[in-house]
Amino acid sequence: MSGTNPSAAGGIVVLGAGFGALSTVRVLRKQGCMAPITVVAPRAELHYLPGTIWIPGGLRTREDLVVPLGKFFQRMNVRHVAASVTGLSDDGRVVRTTAGDVPNDVLVIASGGRFIKKLPGIEHAITPCEGIDAAERIRDRLRAMQGGTIAVGFGANPKEPSAVRGGPMFEFLFGIDEQLRREGRRERFKLVFFNPSEQPGARLGPKAVAHLLATMRRRGIETRLGHKMVRFDADQVVTEGGAFAADLILFMPGLTGPAWLDQSTLPRSPGGLIAADAHCRVAGLERVYVVGDSGSFPGPDWMPKQAHMADLQAEAAAANLIADLAGRQGTQGFKVELVCIIDAIDHGTLVFRNERRQLVLPPSRVMHWAKRAFERRYLAMYR
Repeated sequence: MSGTNPSAAGGIVVLGAGFGALSTVRVLRKQGCMAPITVVAPRAELHYLPGTIWIPGGLRTREDLVVPLGKFFQRMNVRHVAASVTGLSDDGRVVRTTAGDVPNDVLVIASGGRFIKKLPGIEHAITPCEGIDAAERIRDRLRAMQGGTIAVGFGANPKEPSAVRGGPMFEFLFGIDEQLRREGRRERFKLVFFNPSEQPGARLGPKAVAHLLATMRRRGIETRLGHKMVRFDADQVVTEGGAFAADLILFMPGLTGPAWLDQSTLPRSPGGLIAADAHCRVAGLERVYVVGDSGSFPGPDWMPKQAHMADLQAEAAAANLIADLAGRQGTQGFKVELVCIIDAIDHGTLVFRNERRQLVLPPSRVMHWAKRAFERRYLAMYR
């Protein structure tokens, strides 16, 4: 259902319409929470960003990956306020939005992070995980290119090592390589992977890094590693170790908190994310929670910024929120694990990591189809 009077809202307010936000809603209702829920997001849509890796190769279109949420909100008895957040007041009890103030009794922040775009010349690069538009730009650029150099890389938040999303960049890299081979055009292109670390993707674990670098060597992908980036030009990438030509640059910067945090009193980590405890509570505030990319959580330095982690945090936040509403102290934490299938159009490599073990399975078609099956099952919950 859709609301037109934001000031009438109360109960539980969830900011965002991504993985963490929608999982919070699902878990709350599944656990029998009957309190009013309001979702504040610009659109009543879920954009399934993991599927954007398949847009350049034509395996997915915008229509495949945008899921209208009207029916889901109706089933969950959720009120939607179509607005962007501009700030908070009263220690989180009032959300400032472009459609007016939205009061709450409990607040869950799941509005995602923001890419750090301070590198000079970053306007010359495409940031794939910014959304479907970005993936379509990559698709269109590839179709128009007759040859040249494609540079793919990612950076980090120097003050928040875990605030990085490198996995999709390996998928775009290997996916583009495979696509060009299928089209019979690979020999006209040079692919270069660049990263300021000597061990890119270290959060995936040493086995995964070794596998990724070996795959690049086998596929004839050049690497420029271990040098800090200086700037991007329209036709080159400049690092402290030198410059190299690039006709198309794909680059994923590190993450920080959303811009509206500046209009709030929320505590922040050194990297600019919302400081949270192990139960997803925002430090020092009552009944204010954070899940997903917006938050900085205690845990190992390899804790991922990915949809699966947001879902796990949403489960903990929902359980603790229900306890709070019942007058109890919620103590549920979230498990930390990294699960991803690094896909290359028709085969994928499973990477798993938790605090006890690391696992890397050899590339197989089974993993590619498993990734597609997961997407279908996941989206079915919201259709």
